[in-house]
Amino acid sequence: MLENLTIRSSRVVDLNLVKVRLSTNLEDFAAYSYFSAFAEDESAPADYEVVCVDLDRDDIPAELYADRTDRTFRGKRFKGGYYLVHYFGEPAHLITVGRTFYVFGRSLEKTVWPYFVKHILTVHSADHGFLHLKAAGFELPGAGATLLVGRNGAGKTVFLAQACLNGARFLSNTHTLVRDGVAHGVPSSIRVRRDQCFGELIDKHDLTAHMESGDYVTDSSTLFESPQISTARVRNVVIVDYDPARPQGLMPISPAAAGTFMEQFSFAVTTYGLKDDLLAHHGDFDTYVDSLARMRAQLTELVEGARCYRANADMLAKEVRDSTLKQLAE
Repeated sequence: MLENLTIRSSRVVDLNLVKVRLSTNLEDFAAYSYFSAFAEDESAPADYEVVCVDLDRDDIPAELYADRTDRTFRGKRFKGGYYLVHYFGEPAHLITVGRTFYVFGRSLEKTVWPYFVKHILTVHSADHGFLHLKAAGFELPGAGATLLVGRNGAGKTVFLAQACLNGARFLSNTHTLVRDGVAHGVPSSIRVRRDQCFGELIDKHDLTAHMESGDYVTDSSTLFESPQISTARVRNVVIVDYDPARPQGLMPISPAAAGTFMEQFSFAVTTYGLKDDLLAHHGDFDTYVDSLARMRAQLTELVEGARCYRANADMLAKEVRDSTLKQLAE
């Protein structure tokens, strides 16, 4: 019966190494605005599919989905209106059929980026030997990629934007997949707010504010003249930790310190609370433990093969910015 749902719009989202078909019974779906890259052919094959069924749009009998809801940790949490970490919304019913995820509820755009993108990138990484990180990134000409990690509000987006406005090439805003020292960026929209860093860019490109959040949603090709890249070898790992009260600079730290921090603030399984989801995906203890061990070893390999820094840099100050980017490029 699930295959007979009325689908009124469907697009294939390009996440670089992963293609996801996003389908819905709505004519226009707010979740499409989260993404910046789509397959030109809407009939193109996809690795995964997310089908969002809005219960206000169609009168869907509860017996179609209620008894088929996933009995996993995540399935139970969805029914309580808890999606992932600090993301909440209307109660929803999650049904997983292979690589297709059906979700029945209301305002389901709140599940797409907060949960499904993170989940899909993580299980895809587990299945194909990648490490999924919460990390922004850019490439300095001839100097490889710099990954930016840090707590929320530490200044990663400002650091990324100022680097890309001053010669760096954009790699990723939020999600990065890594294997064998090579970073693969995940295309997405960029949400910015009117402040000292982005105010001029918002006016220059005549961006329209989101009606609910007041933020502005755009993409890297609009904000930055330098081209976006999809892949680059990692040269630097930078933990962004901006505090104007402390001395400015780019301070080398040990790989061990960087790895310890990243396991809590960058390693997707930990950062997004996906341990239960990954266990459900693998289905057995041994595979799950082996998968986690492999990804942790990849994280150690990444930081040991890179130059690791802690950055307290006011990237809006020209002298500080120039000095920081020069040091990363050396």
